[in-house]
Amino acid sequence: MKKIFLILTLSTAFMSCEKSKNLPAPYVPVEYNIEGKWTYEANNLNTLYIFEDGTRYTYYCVGSDCDSLYNTFEAGDSNALPGTNPYTFENDTLTVDLHFGNELVTPLTFECDGNKVNFITPGYSLYSLGSNCY
Repeated sequence: MKKIFLILTLSTAFMSCEKSKNLPAPYVPVEYNIEGKWTYEANNLNTLYIFEDGTRYTYYCVGSDCDSLYNTFEAGDSNALPGTNPYTFENDTLTVDLHFGNELVTPLTFECDGNKVNFITPGYSLYSLGSNCY
């Protein structure tokens, strides 16, 4: 009787291990971040935002090759417009202090492997500089 019990216990343990090997890995959601250089669609590149370390910098371009020009800009350099906007990005919600009691508070969704961000409340999208997600 002890042998039968031992055989049943071992076979059950073996079958449990075999079944667990075939289970799919737990789903781990990808978390994207707003940090970096963002602009509007390819035909509307006159505005660039750089989000870095809780500060949003704004840049404008009036030339014909804004994409190349924007690649040379760094957060806080002399090319930025005067004044910055503090921001936070928590739980997929972006909050930008626009000053004088005004804030942009919007949930964000990301597409195209994180290279496109959709601003839900105002209803527009920004694209990571240099991406071809347009």
